[in-house]
Amino acid sequence: MSSAGFGIQVDRVSYRYAQRVALDKVVLRVESGHFCALLGPNGAGKSTLFALLTRLFVTPQGRIRIAGFDLGDQPRRALARLGVVFQQSTLDLDLTVYRNLRYFAALHGLAGRSAERRIQAALDRVDMRERAGERARELSGGHRRRTEIARALVHAPDVLLLDEPTVGLDAASRASITEQVHTLCSDEGLTVLWATHLVDEVRAQDDLVILHQGRVLRQDLAGRIAGDKPLSEVFLAMTASTS
Repeated sequence: MSSAGFGIQVDRVSYRYAQRVALDKVVLRVESGHFCALLGPNGAGKSTLFALLTRLFVTPQGRIRIAGFDLGDQPRRALARLGVVFQQSTLDLDLTVYRNLRYFAALHGLAGRSAERRIQAALDRVDMRERAGERARELSGGHRRRTEIARALVHAPDVLLLDEPTVGLDAASRASITEQVHTLCSDEGLTVLWATHLVDEVRAQDDLVILHQGRVLRQDLAGRIAGDKPLSEVFLAMTASTS
């Protein structure tokens, strides 16, 4: 199948830890410019898939393409198109918001006025410009997450991965960050893969992949998967029937 039109392609990817199968012939497509929720209970394989997408792990079986670039054959070009927000915070808490972004920009070879423009634009996109001078440790959990999203956008990626980005946040912060990322997707054409175990973070118009025990149970628009029932009810029934 042609890679044209897809931000992410995962083709029959498998992975195991010793004798435990974490992913079993996973096939996943995210169209360019779409928001896709990767929904699964804890232990479903979401973080393993993200580790493969970011090349923290190397795919032993199957192929992955990011923005049309094969992650195995062209890893640098593929990873250059990728912005990532990991489940665990990776900010330097002793640096300011601005310095965290400046350091990241330097890692991507950005300097001078170009880096400054991109940093300010990224801060504006998540409403963090006024907090640029604050140290990361002084921020709330929600503002730390916004900083991580801004940092992931500095190098202008085509694809944004977020692994359980609202874990540990209060309801208001969760809703705000979910809204911001949806807006980034719709306004700027970003391809987004948002991993979560929380059904209320999924909107009816989102693409949805349900992952359970390392297998994709269903991929479609969330509204189609839910039908005339609450998505939470459908999700519980699907995962219970395969447990």
